[in-house]
Parts: sequence; structure tokens; C-alpha cells
Amino acid sequence: MKNFPPIAHPPHDVNVGMRLRQLRLERGLSIRSLAEQSGLNVNTLSLIENGKTSPSVSTLQQIAAALRTPITVFFDTQAMPQAVVYQKAGERQPDGFTQGTLTDLGAGFTSPALEPFIVTLEPDSQPSENPIVHTGFEFVFCLEGQLCYEVNGDKYTLEPGDSLLFEAHLPHRWRNAADRPAAALLIFQGNEAGDESIRRHLAPAKGAQRKPQ
Repeated sequence: MKNFPPIAHPPHDVNVGMRLRQLRLERGLSIRSLAEQSGLNVNTLSLIENGKTSPSVSTLQQIAAALRTPITVFFDTQAMPQAVVYQKAGERQPDGFTQGTLTDLGAGFTSPALEPFIVTLEPDSQPSENPIVHTGFEFVFCLEGQLCYEVNGDKYTLEPGDSLLFEAHLPHRWRNAADRPAAALLIFQGNEAGDESIRRHLAPAKGAQRKPQ
């Protein structure tokens, strides 16, 4: 018989239903698809997501297995979605990628349809060698340095204060062609679940070396 962690029921200060909905949407799954993969009833999952019932540990194990994630993610309060996200400047922790840094300004926000980031690019770097396409819209506001964008074959040079807004299904790519770092506010809006737009923008170009952490 399989042993389960010694948790009788979710802690009262953790919204398991909201966390479940967030995880399901992040994977682009409908509630019916998750029901089929987990072997649970659609109505059961709906009741859990809407906070109408408290799932047992065995039920959470089934859901976690279907989502291919550890059961502990349901109790991670730091990853819970929030209706309001407030960040102090000194408390943000940028993440390093191949050719710069990325700071998520909306981490934990309820809706994944609006994703704001601060991106810095190293001198003479091109995060994406090939044109990118994704759903929704893309907004860029240059904060410092110089960014070169190519959208649907047209080229734009952005300097501090310049902005660019376009439909993201148009093929586009970007680079920092200058000899100094560049920084920009980058906002994705209206992306479909699972589109992972930011990952496409930070895909390393050929021959790029990974930035040490």
C-alpha cells in the first residue's frame, strides 16, 4: 500500500483550489482534460477549485501526478496568485540568463495574461537569433542604453524614453547592438496559457555562452 505524507487536510491559510486552478492554467489544461488525466470527476475538480470542498491527500496525489508536480506545490503560499502585487525596489531579485538579467514585476499576479518584466541586455548581445512569434501584444519601453527591434521586417532603434507596441503574431527579434548595457520595460499582454513568450525572447543565439550565476 502506498504511503502518503502525514497531512490530514490542507492548512486553513492555504487556498488549494486557487493554487490548483493556477497550475492547471499554466499548463494550458481544461478542467475536463485534467479530470481525464487524473481519473477524477470534473465536478470534483470544480468543487476543489471553487473552494467548495477540501481535497484529501490521496486526491491531491492523483492531481499532482497528472500535473507531473510534487504535492508540496499546493501548499507553497509564496507562489499563490494575488489580486494585488506590490514590490519594493530593493526587494526584487533579478534572474540571470545567457546575455543579461530578467526581473519579473508581476510575480504571483492572479492573471497570467499580463506579464511585466525589466530586462537588461549585455553589450552587443542578441538573445534571439531567429524571429519570434507568439499570441497577444508586446510593449517595450527603453529605460537605458539602446535596443534594436525588428518587427515584420521593419527596424526600430529604441533609446531612453522610446517605446514600441505591436501585435506579437508579427515576426520580431531584438538585440543590444551598442557597447554598453541596455535596459527596458517589457510587457506581454493577452498571451494564451502555455505560450511562454518570455522564454522565446531569451532563447540563446548560436554560439552564446551562458552567463555565470
